[in-house]
Amino acid sequence: MLSIPLYFFPPLREGRLVKRYKRFFAEVELADGSMVTAHCPNTGPMTGVCTLGAPVLLSESDNPNRKLAYTWELIQVDGIWVGINTNLPNKIIGSGLEKRLFSELGDYIKIEREVPYGSQKSRIDYRLTRADNQHVYVEIKNTTWTDGKRDPRTALFPDTVTTRGQKHLEELIEVAQSGQEAILLFFINRPDCERFAPGEQADPRYGKLFWQALAAGVKILPYRFQPTAEGVNFIGLAELA
Repeated sequence: MLSIPLYFFPPLREGRLVKRYKRFFAEVELADGSMVTAHCPNTGPMTGVCTLGAPVLLSESDNPNRKLAYTWELIQVDGIWVGINTNLPNKIIGSGLEKRLFSELGDYIKIEREVPYGSQKSRIDYRLTRADNQHVYVEIKNTTWTDGKRDPRTALFPDTVTTRGQKHLEELIEVAQSGQEAILLFFINRPDCERFAPGEQADPRYGKLFWQALAAGVKILPYRFQPTAEGVNFIGLAELA
């Protein structure tokens, strides 16, 4: 399996998940038996990847101004590490863009972040500029959800209704219909998924917009990543189921 390092963690602390509450907090029992409250950098429901008692890995900050010293980075699910920190995918994709790692994006001479676009005045995650001054709009979505009853090897997004995600699809459709390049890049934050599909059962409207976007010319790139205790590696492109 191809595995290219793109991000490195600082030394992580081992523990077990005791409780997640108020979305942003997690109670964790460390390996030495002590209890800590860690920041949970994930606002979603974390369907299927928030099992109490599961092994977790935390990073620790020495910033005295932080309210919580620990950040929840990874959880172990069925023997593999799954990424929890949703602040990392955009940063990791940015590193891959700088390295020109994603061949499906073609050649470009400029990378910009958070550029305003669209009729609903969103900000695109990345805008690339080609040598002929044409732009490529890249929106990134992180996913860790699989439906074990349906197909545990297929990553799904979203795992809940997302009006924000719907809006982004509508704006990418506008970009594609205007003749510009629009790309929806899914960051599959676990290594065991070889395929990707829209989570239509969680958000039927998102599923409908997803297929409309594909028909309108929006390019779908579901990329696979492998989180480990050392860092996050790029694996390659998943199939569209």
